[in-house]
Amino acid sequence: MSLLLSSLFVFAYLAIALEHPLKVNKTASALIGAGLLWTVYALAQGDAALVNAQLGDSLMGTAQIVFFLIAAMAIVEVVDAHDGFEVLTALIQTKRLSTLMWLVGVFTFFLSSILDNLTTTIVMVSLMKRLLAEREDRMSFAGVIVIAANAGGAWTPIGDVTTTMLWIGGQITTLAIVQGVFLASMVNLLVPLVISGWQVGSRPVVAPQRAADRQTLPTTPTERWVVLVLGLAVLVLVPVFKSVTHLPPFLGILLGLGVLWAVADLLHRRKADAHKQHLTLVSALARIDMGSIVFFIGILLAVAVLEHSHILGALAHWLDVTVGRLDLIVMVIGLASAVVDNVPLVAASMGMYDLAKYPADSFLWEFMAYCAGTGGSILIIGSAAGVAAMGLERIDFLWYLRKVSAMALAGYLAGALVYLVQYHWLH
Repeated sequence: MSLLLSSLFVFAYLAIALEHPLKVNKTASALIGAGLLWTVYALAQGDAALVNAQLGDSLMGTAQIVFFLIAAMAIVEVVDAHDGFEVLTALIQTKRLSTLMWLVGVFTFFLSSILDNLTTTIVMVSLMKRLLAEREDRMSFAGVIVIAANAGGAWTPIGDVTTTMLWIGGQITTLAIVQGVFLASMVNLLVPLVISGWQVGSRPVVAPQRAADRQTLPTTPTERWVVLVLGLAVLVLVPVFKSVTHLPPFLGILLGLGVLWAVADLLHRRKADAHKQHLTLVSALARIDMGSIVFFIGILLAVAVLEHSHILGALAHWLDVTVGRLDLIVMVIGLASAVVDNVPLVAASMGMYDLAKYPADSFLWEFMAYCAGTGGSILIIGSAAGVAAMGLERIDFLWYLRKVSAMALAGYLAGALVYLVQYHWLH
């Protein structure tokens, strides 16, 4: 069964990667792969109650991420509809692409540590649509944003789902992970920034033209500021909501979306329906790319089968027996997270290594947070941030592989080397 499930996943993965040559949408491939994997697993398992319980658990985890993604994308859309991002773009005066890329990369890196890499990617990729007219430039910036968001999320407990898992599980503590992984994460970003900045050279920034409806029906400065500040506040306060209530993040962002919705309705209550229609949350929800969200559902459900069938756990155990060296094992797990989701990989590792043998803030857990958090940048479907960017800018898998993967790998290896040197020097 394991061989068949692994083969089906590989075929689905190849179909996603070869979307354009095959002329089959990646969402269709992801859904077919997920459906076939669960069908084969259910028939081979022979225990309907067990499989349905496992599917329910996987669906619950997937739904939480999807609800969060829908709410975050809706918030970004309504801020953009109110020209809220004009407030931020007005602060950026540079006319050179290379300078803009450095500003965007560093800002994304730190913003991701406060929010999370998925939300930050949605915000920053949407912002680039307001700054850059050329699609090729936007895709290049999206690649840097994915790298920066994943690097920024690796060094704080709330910046990436894997570091959050390790934090909740007791494997890492807040101060230790910041001190231990910050420098490596920064190097992970700086290496691709140097490469990409050199590639774009001194070309000028080409700004897009404002849409006709924005010219005829502009928003007021008050409306822009209120929606921008409230929208960003909702995103920033989600980790606080989770820490205080211990409820899932999706519930916090849905609560914030409701508040933003009510405030936006009150702001435009005196306007005619025709004038305020494009500013409402209903309109924002209609503009969300549901194809990318459904693709995300297919990917997560497909990977869940590998977790429930213990294929990922067996892979981790095989690495422990075959490779032996802990640093190499963790680096391989990081590279594997570029192919499959890093969440089940880290979950399998947490179950395989005992806290009694590897206590909190030990080498294993800190290096795991770095490698699993940043390794997903190597391929565009290796992280939630990459999948979000893929949907928002319709980035081709092979384009990302040609243009971004090499510099993401260079940053990953450079950061890993920095962490190893730093750890051995301090210990």
